[in-house]
Amino acid sequence: MSQANRRAAWASAWLQSAQRRGPLACSLWPVSLIYRFLIALRRRLYALGLRVTHKLEVPVIVVGNVVVGGAGKTPTTLSLVAHLQARGWRPGVISRGHGRRGDGVVHVEPDTPAHHAGDEPLLIRRRSGAPVCVARRRVEAAQALLRAHPEVNLLICDDGMQHLALGRDLTVAVFDERGLGNGWLLPAGLLREPWPPAPGSPGRPDLVLQQGRAGCAIRSVSPHDGMPVFNAVRQLAASAVAPDGHHKPLKDLHGQPLVAIAGIARPEVFFEMLRERGLTLADCVSLPDHADATDYEAAVRSARHPLICTEKDAVKLFPLLPAGGSLQAWAVPLELAPERAFLDQVDAHLARLSSRHGHQTA
Repeated sequence: MSQANRRAAWASAWLQSAQRRGPLACSLWPVSLIYRFLIALRRRLYALGLRVTHKLEVPVIVVGNVVVGGAGKTPTTLSLVAHLQARGWRPGVISRGHGRRGDGVVHVEPDTPAHHAGDEPLLIRRRSGAPVCVARRRVEAAQALLRAHPEVNLLICDDGMQHLALGRDLTVAVFDERGLGNGWLLPAGLLREPWPPAPGSPGRPDLVLQQGRAGCAIRSVSPHDGMPVFNAVRQLAASAVAPDGHHKPLKDLHGQPLVAIAGIARPEVFFEMLRERGLTLADCVSLPDHADATDYEAAVRSARHPLICTEKDAVKLFPLLPAGGSLQAWAVPLELAPERAFLDQVDAHLARLSSRHGHQTA
């Protein structure tokens, strides 16, 4: 087993332990109390004004999660960008760009290398066409994006719930089927912060979007204090995409052995979704979230069948494929369909903000 496979296996084992209060979680619980204290102290500093929150001249929507391990922030961001573009907004997206090299400001273009932009920001840029900027401090990314793109009249921050230095007008907390896990804070559980948040606490979500596969049981996260909770269904697209942009229906891949590769927080979920679509997986390669290109190189060298991966993996995997198409590879987009009431609530929030910021929707 390679080092990358070992890291992915360890991460999977920890995620499993954090969903129940077993021996490993219980042994880590005292450490979670220290983490709870540090989180409370940090929030208190912002509440007292001892740490500065920067407000921008355009509305800011923050999409984040309370649990670790890929709860669906990026699909939610893409869904919101598409909805807002259709409504006449001109959104831009900012991110820290987890997994990239360096921490400076980078304006992400479709041909920006993934190790400079981060895999998720590059995916968002290519899929949505919206301006994207990354920086270690999201405030700097926002300011740089607005200077470079004065037409942008709304910003979406992908993964910024805990980044309280960035002022926000609307915060969306995203959950998946796991709900709150075992209900404990890191590292004993999945929670990045206590849930439900106290009314009036800095960064408290305005909306909750709980997503899962059709027909899959979802553990409720309802905070029972009036915070609206909405549902969304996520599924694989009906077609896979080749490196040259060619689309192929998934049904046309039935009956042939494939090597599935996933460098995401929960690779096994992607593999299961592929099998549910009737695909035959000869091998499954689990890589760590935001894996390095070297990890993908090893998978490409050893492949004996066509490769199939997520769109997020494709931004690193496709550039490594041998010239001449000797090894076929396909990426399967993930589609998210929030219920209409969620999008209506987003529109209602933005309508109230429009006059304050001087922007109007179409």
